[in-house]
Amino acid sequence: MKLLRYGPKGQERPGMLDADGGIRCLAGVIGDIDPGVLGTRLAALAGVDVASLPRVDAGVRLAEPVARVGKFICIGLNYRDHAAESGQPVPTEPIIFTKAISAIIGPNDDVVLPPTSAKSDWEVELGVVIGKEARYVSVEDALGHIAGVCVVNDLSEREYQLERGGTWDKGKGCDTFGPFGPYLVTLDEAGDLNALGLWLDVNGERMQTGSTSELIFDVPFIVSYVSRFMSLQPGDVISTGTPPGVGMGKKPQRWLTEGDVITLGIDGLGEQRQAVRRYGA
Repeated sequence: MKLLRYGPKGQERPGMLDADGGIRCLAGVIGDIDPGVLGTRLAALAGVDVASLPRVDAGVRLAEPVARVGKFICIGLNYRDHAAESGQPVPTEPIIFTKAISAIIGPNDDVVLPPTSAKSDWEVELGVVIGKEARYVSVEDALGHIAGVCVVNDLSEREYQLERGGTWDKGKGCDTFGPFGPYLVTLDEAGDLNALGLWLDVNGERMQTGSTSELIFDVPFIVSYVSRFMSLQPGDVISTGTPPGVGMGKKPQRWLTEGDVITLGIDGLGEQRQAVRRYGA
């Protein structure tokens, strides 16, 4: 299944893609795509007759595909080439940091640069959405705790992240710095999680090209590892790291500016498009 949410901000409704890529309304079946549905009713949605659901206008706004995300967890430096371009050693264990849930926006909503931002950057990543509570789970059982996967743009303000002291979080959690979607894709439709192509363009110029085959720590290991330090609840999102090609790694370095357009995607999981503007503009 490819599940989604659509509509104006604050008025989102649940939906599902049909076989032709059209949007169908799920509001008569569930109230929303939220932790409660992911934890108890996800399997039942697979039995819904999609063709019988009302059609939705193709031009509608797409929202983040999961409402009321509890935790937004990220894995840093999880591709060797990205660690190299960042001037960092390859991690021996996953680097965990959190992204504020107030950073979450829909996949095509505007990215708004903070007023003092000078080094805002892009990062295409595979996102994992938890569907079943995970606490001290084994690698072998980890996939059974996943509701689905999605595209994430883990935007980062590098000065805030690396030059202002403390942890990475202050450069990762800015408002609008967490677009995800357009879809929550269940594992039966997502393909091989170890062979998904990722890409990102800025103003039509290819910046990132990668594959999840290059992950240092794969999805089952990440879910198992994180669950050793905190319980994972339905609706939690884990962003698994970015391949090389971020602005920080360019020579010369390149940063997002007002008027830029970011497009990104992952094979079979959909695409995002964000216009960039500055706060107050």
